[in-house]
Amino acid sequence: MNVNLLRGPLVFLFTATLISGCSTISETTDTVTGWFGFGKSRAVQPAPLPQITEKRQLPKAWSASASEAGRGAFSPVLDGNALYVAGESGRVARINIQNGNEMWHTDIGKKLSAGVGAGGNLVLVGGLKGELIALDATSGAKRWEVTLTSVTVAPPVVEGDMIAVRTGDGYIHGLNVADGSRKWLYTRQLPALSLQGVTALALKDGILFAGFPGGKLAAIQVSNGLQAWEASVSTPRGATELERVNDVVGKPMVDANRVCAVTYQGRVACFDRSKGNLIWARETSSDSGMSMDDAYVYVTDDKDAVTAYDKESGRAVWRQDKLANRQLTAPLSLGKYVVVVDLEGYVHLISTEDGSFAGRTQADGLTRATPIDIGPGFVVQSVKGGVTAFKLN
Repeated sequence: MNVNLLRGPLVFLFTATLISGCSTISETTDTVTGWFGFGKSRAVQPAPLPQITEKRQLPKAWSASASEAGRGAFSPVLDGNALYVAGESGRVARINIQNGNEMWHTDIGKKLSAGVGAGGNLVLVGGLKGELIALDATSGAKRWEVTLTSVTVAPPVVEGDMIAVRTGDGYIHGLNVADGSRKWLYTRQLPALSLQGVTALALKDGILFAGFPGGKLAAIQVSNGLQAWEASVSTPRGATELERVNDVVGKPMVDANRVCAVTYQGRVACFDRSKGNLIWARETSSDSGMSMDDAYVYVTDDKDAVTAYDKESGRAVWRQDKLANRQLTAPLSLGKYVVVVDLEGYVHLISTEDGSFAGRTQADGLTRATPIDIGPGFVVQSVKGGVTAFKLN
């Protein structure tokens, strides 16, 4: 039995399909109509584009190309003055953020599931058969390859001599930058039914923050893989397994004092970063994710409304609901504005002051990846492989 969400970015998977081993990943992919379930039809029509008075222009700075994302979890990553992009076909490229020129590209020679991670002069991508491939960031030459317990489901993260990689069987792998050898393995049992989407890792000051099915958020020491604390963002509720799906989605947001996360059919919550004590929580449901700045926590909910919560109290300050059912990405906070992209590739600039629309432009079609801050401006990578940089004039 496979249960699919009507919403594009996510799909429900039974744990049994995830733990059956790397040799059956392609079979599982076919069964669920795509490893991450993207691109499905919707039960409701997206809202028409609202009329806006443009306050800020969003001119294109440059355009470049990556390969199509297909069914995978691909997001650009910025490392210094270079942007690294990848797609399902196995093509990985380094792009100069000043002008969009391609500095190198390489073909991995196999299908990819997720990327890109960067750090330690490495570029990291995951293969559909459980491979993790490391390329030299300067030249694009292959440095090493290892096989993990399952398919990579989010971009790897790097700190010092450590790489952290999340796989579809619920594990987080701590690997050596030098050769990919395993240093530790964080294991967790998945519920019978979970939401398979992009659940990215956040890393700050030697602590890895990871969300899990069942509404759990864990702080893990990246040096040894030991858990520092665990907290409940929300608790599963309901009579059926479907009603009780309650997974952390998107990337946890971290600042000097707190870490915040959001769940599907649950809550958005912020915790003390050092001990995991709850600061505040509010009811909501998201299937794309969140962002945070000095004042607010921003959440794109599963109806595609964007809400700003006061970071100190959790009070809802404003809510922008004029983009209902337009399959918005997680928001990107950029100073006075929040950026989201919809199913048609429209880029929406929302004022952080009151939630009003400040500008709009169009990228290269359907986008799932959260826009990336390249300061000044941002980059959008579409599902079909277009990479577009916008100025924030």
